[in-house]
Amino acid sequence: MLGLTPSDWEALRLTLRLALISTGLLLVLCLPLAWWLAHTQRRIKVVIEALVALPLVLPPTVIGFYLLILLGPRGVVGGTLERLGVGHLAFTFTGLVIGSMIYSLPFVVQPLQNAFQAMGRRPLEVAATLRAGPWDRLLSVVLPLSRQGLLTAAVLSFAHTLGEFGVLLMIGGGIPGQTQVASIAIYSHVEALDYASAHRLSLFLMLVAFTLLTCIYALNRRFKVAGVMP
Repeated sequence: MLGLTPSDWEALRLTLRLALISTGLLLVLCLPLAWWLAHTQRRIKVVIEALVALPLVLPPTVIGFYLLILLGPRGVVGGTLERLGVGHLAFTFTGLVIGSMIYSLPFVVQPLQNAFQAMGRRPLEVAATLRAGPWDRLLSVVLPLSRQGLLTAAVLSFAHTLGEFGVLLMIGGGIPGQTQVASIAIYSHVEALDYASAHRLSLFLMLVAFTLLTCIYALNRRFKVAGVMP
């Protein structure tokens, strides 16, 4: 199908699984962080914002290198897990998830933070006067009013994971069937001078990414139009 080899399909399956897991975890973990950044006045806010945005300017190989050291058998995290008998996280799918989450962090935090800032505190104050509890305010006020930011964060994180290379190559090593995602499979095809296979897999990823971005722009336009309707 589509001229892709079984190993290419396995790489695509692994990539989609990685994108779904890392996006889901990022949305859950970044909601409180983005909320705090949107409303706090503490001076440390600029430091946290700089740390969140760091993956935007650092070379992916730098992030992957330090993650490899941290999660490897001699690293603080990996070494501790080794002593506990769990095993280090370098060259594992779990390591890929951690690397992907760190590299995609700004693509989730920043849209959520902007959505929370645009929403303001007034809707929550009104809900509180109506005796809505914290969970009611979250589910009935915060999430519906920030749905555009949530959608943007989810799609950007998912699409960004599809194209990740440097971080995943450093922390995962590109082991077929275990850590070889689609972007690394393309690189392997090019190294083997198999340009036809690289072209087919690249085209497939381009179509997926284009479809996702088209959907997000269409839905964002729909939300904006709905927002000005009487």
